[in-house]
Amino acid sequence: MKTWLKKTSKLIFTSIFIGALAFGGASTAQAEEPDLIFKKSTVWKFLTPDHKLAVYAIDDPIIKGVACHFTIPEKGGVSGMFGVAEELSDISLACRQVGPIEFSEKFEQGDVMYRKKRSVLFKKMRIVRGCDAKRNTLVYLVYSDKIIEGSPKNSTSTVPIMPWGDQMPARCEDYLE
Repeated sequence: MKTWLKKTSKLIFTSIFIGALAFGGASTAQAEEPDLIFKKSTVWKFLTPDHKLAVYAIDDPIIKGVACHFTIPEKGGVSGMFGVAEELSDISLACRQVGPIEFSEKFEQGDVMYRKKRSVLFKKMRIVRGCDAKRNTLVYLVYSDKIIEGSPKNSTSTVPIMPWGDQMPARCEDYLE
């Protein structure tokens, strides 16, 4: 009985692992894929990729005139080389107004702007947006979540909606659902 249970457990785990490899590479992004700005090595690895910090930029898909930059650690070594490393949750975020603010649709507080897998099975990074109506400020939060134990690391960035040229600023509360 023990041997059968052991073999069945291995078979189930292997099936889940292979399925995750087959479907885990694709990002389920709400926005377009971010632009890589640059990478900087932080730990040198012999014969395998180094550990790196990667800086990306992404435009908010429903709020024209807002861009966010985020930095994520990328593991090197053998597990990083084959794409099976569980990435760290240390992610930083900075969002800014880069042009006149234009809302293309309404949104809810905490809507996901961008989502990316950070491990083969369990961890995802998310950038979500909200509106501080009292201060007419967009609020962006980046965090990673893990099915089993969660992940408390996060970063917040705010974008006060300001006039741009002759354009009067929109009110974010007018676009909340």
